[in-house]
Amino acid sequence: MNTLENQVSETVPEPPRRPRSPGVAFLVSLRPRQWTKNLLLFAGLLFTLDQGQGTSQVIKALAAFVVFSLLSSSIYLINDVVDRDRDRTHPKKCRRPIASGELGVPTAVAASIILGLFSLTAAFLLGFQFGLVALTYASLTVAYSFYLKNVVILDVLVLASGFVLRAIAGAVVINVFISGWLILCTMMLALFLALSKRKAELLASIESGSMSSRRILTEYTGPMLDQMIVIVTSACLMSYALYTFQSPAAKTHHYLMATIPFVLYGIFRYLYLAHRHDLGESPDSVLLEDRPMLINLLLFGAATALIVSHTLQRMLSTISH
Repeated sequence: MNTLENQVSETVPEPPRRPRSPGVAFLVSLRPRQWTKNLLLFAGLLFTLDQGQGTSQVIKALAAFVVFSLLSSSIYLINDVVDRDRDRTHPKKCRRPIASGELGVPTAVAASIILGLFSLTAAFLLGFQFGLVALTYASLTVAYSFYLKNVVILDVLVLASGFVLRAIAGAVVINVFISGWLILCTMMLALFLALSKRKAELLASIESGSMSSRRILTEYTGPMLDQMIVIVTSACLMSYALYTFQSPAAKTHHYLMATIPFVLYGIFRYLYLAHRHDLGESPDSVLLEDRPMLINLLLFGAATALIVSHTLQRMLSTISH
């Protein structure tokens, strides 16, 4: 009976999805869920809490987050316009408003230009150096959308560079020193996410039989990506561990090493979700939908804030006396 029910259910087509209104389609095309990537802009603020960051720095960091969110959305619109034909053959991406025809190409292009010009203007108003970083990020990601995503290995390096530029932008906008350790740790973590994304895309394309829709995926193999992921995972964990022991910040804040377990858990949890639940293709879904990952991130942020702001040192000093 169950077999018969399964066969019947497989032959019954899914009911057509109700079309979205133009406003909703436009908001979906901005990909607000992926704005979580821009939380990296707060790294510079988080790790310099001991430098007496005032309200103005916090406001600047929040403004930088908004600017990068709008800027990234303008590029997502362009990317969806360029990829609309390929997206129509993808089992999930075919639901994107531009690929499904719910948002017109002229409207998307016009909105992208307006958002891009507005966000870049706002970036330069926040600071010339911050504006340069934002312009570099925009130029690199636009080049990725049109060409670089089709160049093997360089495609994941460009994806990772976008994360690094976010971290640099967050430090520049509040005028704090850009630590080489911050760049190294961010680069390794970003490469880990980018390679995990490629691995998930490769497996999904093989399963759906749509390998031809993404030419770059034919340049990769599962074992090759697995080996790359092992390398960058080890480098990410080692670079962060060394940061908590050897960096100038670690010499001032000796308890930074206590945050290592949060980083270990976060990376292992991500690998678990990517392998067991096929979530590697959507880092934003991992962050927003997986409660253990979200709790771990909040605990990491709280622990780092306590340590860097000297609150933990004062608490331990009070207890010892």
